[in-house]
Amino acid sequence: QVQFVESGGGLVQPGGSLRLSCVASGFPFNQNDMGWYRQVPGKQRELVARISLGGFRTNYADSVKGRFTISRDNNKNTVNLEMNNLQPQDAAVYFCNAYWRGSPRYNWGRGTQVMVSS
Repeated sequence: QVQFVESGGGLVQPGGSLRLSCVASGFPFNQNDMGWYRQVPGKQRELVARISLGGFRTNYADSVKGRFTISRDNNKNTVNLEMNNLQPQDAAVYFCNAYWRGSPRYNWGRGTQVMVSS
């Protein structure tokens, strides 16, 4: 059974930082590109960062480029998202998933809530 367990969210002030982690299980992690997605109420879930299966290629949404860094540890089946200079528009529930042909591949986990407010 595929499972994603996201953690690391919380409340930060504008300009602050958070590090999100996702532990994946139930599928061949090191054979899949991975992505971090986010969703706010009333909007579609969006891909914010993607990393290739070996960790050598990364892509970011324009809105987070230069502020967020995605990384992975294939020995621990973990994908991380380092988020710096957080802004109110980054507030969302963040999810991870395998990325396959432009779409998330499996059912979603519960996500982790990020709140940005002074």
